[in-house]
This record gives sequence, structure tokens and C-alpha cells, in this order.
Amino acid sequence: MAALALVSAGGLVLDDRVLLGAPIWAKPFKFSLSFIAYALTLAWMLALLPGARARRVGWWAGTVLTAASTVEMVLITGQVVRGTRSHFNTATPFDAAVFQAMGITVVVLWLAALVIAVLLLRARILDRATAWAVRLSSFIALAGAAIGFVMVRPTPEQLAQDKPTAVGAHAVGVADGGPGLPLMGWSTTGGDLRVAHFFGMHALQLIPLVLLLLSALAPRFARLADERIRLRVVLVASAAYAATFVLVTWQALRGQPFLSPDGLTLAAAGTVAVATLAGAVLSLRPARQELPA
Repeated sequence: MAALALVSAGGLVLDDRVLLGAPIWAKPFKFSLSFIAYALTLAWMLALLPGARARRVGWWAGTVLTAASTVEMVLITGQVVRGTRSHFNTATPFDAAVFQAMGITVVVLWLAALVIAVLLLRARILDRATAWAVRLSSFIALAGAAIGFVMVRPTPEQLAQDKPTAVGAHAVGVADGGPGLPLMGWSTTGGDLRVAHFFGMHALQLIPLVLLLLSALAPRFARLADERIRLRVVLVASAAYAATFVLVTWQALRGQPFLSPDGLTLAAAGTVAVATLAGAVLSLRPARQELPA
């Protein structure tokens, strides 16, 4: 993926083709960077598994996930070279076959990630804050990846066509390829499920980062040296992340641009923020000391 990121970066500089309003090499570039972060995080998590049997199952799941990711990127990049879109494309029998193959690899990838998440859920990791950071981030990431299955549903406009050239979309309420945010490309005129997809999947990195930050601050703040307090903060951060993921998914399904929330969305966001702040304050209270027997 690192090599593909370099190739895609070169494509962004040297190839001026545009597809659906974005540079044609933008998708493989963003996907390869995302897979780099995903693979490195999963490698660290697999290293936490205790016991030879769990490590062996984890190795096989990681290998299957790697193979599926590689096939997915080969198909995406192949369509870029051909000058056409990879996702939702059914314009020709070949394009439809490529999209179907991509769907199969995504299912395999998701199931391999599920196996790893179950292994982490069952693993006896000594530090409870670490254990719950990797467990909860894994399952939130699975929910984020599952947004891809929502995207492949035909839109009402596609269902009305006899032979649609595309099946599924990431935009809601508007056509794919309209005005979007710089770099990310998320729609600025309608809902965009890529927001929830991106946010959910990167729980795998961001929640463990909270744990690493707490560990780094522990030598300076004695309270954070208490494992029970770190566990509370991780649980609050995970709950806040999961609530925000649900919020941005709900916003997109209502056909609302990410940066143009209505009053209802803002009220929900405010509720999540207040609950998170209250939870953070409560979680930092000194842990009760057990009385000697």
C-alpha cells in the first residue's frame, strides 16, 4: 500500500484526468493511505493476543484480510488505468463483474476483521484499559466498514431505469460527483455516507490513540497512572465516538451535508458533547481505595 500510495501520488501530479469531479488517482491514493493505517493498527492489535492458538488464528485472519485488501486495490487501480469508475459501475458486463468482485473481497475483508475483533474480545489482556480500547475500536470500525453495504443499495432513480449504468451511491439526495469538500470529496449539497464510513473505520486508530495519550501523560499526572481511571476515560471516549458515528450516519441518511447541519443535528451533537464532558469529569475522579480486610 505504501508503494501504491507513491504511484498514486505520481498519478495525481502527472495525470490530469478527472472522474466525477475529482482527480482520477485520488481514490487509490486515499484508499492506500487508509489501508496503511489499518494494517499497522491491526498488526499491533494482533501482537497483543496471548496464547499460540489465538495468535495462529489471528495470523490466518490477518493474511486473508491482507489478500482481500490487495485484490480490492488491484481492481480499483485497474479501473483508474482504464479511465472509469470502480464503485457502483455496471455500465458494461466487464465493469459489473469488477464491481461484483470488489463486493466479494469487501465481504471477505469484513469477515476477517470480525474474526480478529472476536479474538480481541475473548483475549485476556492484562491492562484493562488497553483491552477495552482495542475491543471497542475494533467493533466500531466494523460498523463503519458495514456502511459500505448500505451504499450498494440501488437509489430510487436507479430502480426506475431499465438498465442503470450504476447501482448504489455514496451520496444521499443528490447525484454522485457533485460539489464536494477539498481532498475528501464529501458532498456539500447532500448527504454523504462516506463521512460515516471514514469516521467509523478510523476508530481503529483514534481510540487507541486516546489510550496512548493517557499513558504518555501518566508520569506527569499521578491520577492517570491509575489503571481504573484510564479505563473509565477509554470507555467514555469510546461511547462518545460511537455516538458521533451514529450521529453522522443519521445526518447523511437524511440527505444533509456534513458541514451544513440543521438545528436537530446540532442539538444532537450538543447532547453528545455535554454527555461526553460530564462523563470525562466523572471518570477523572479518584478511584475508591479498597479497605483492608
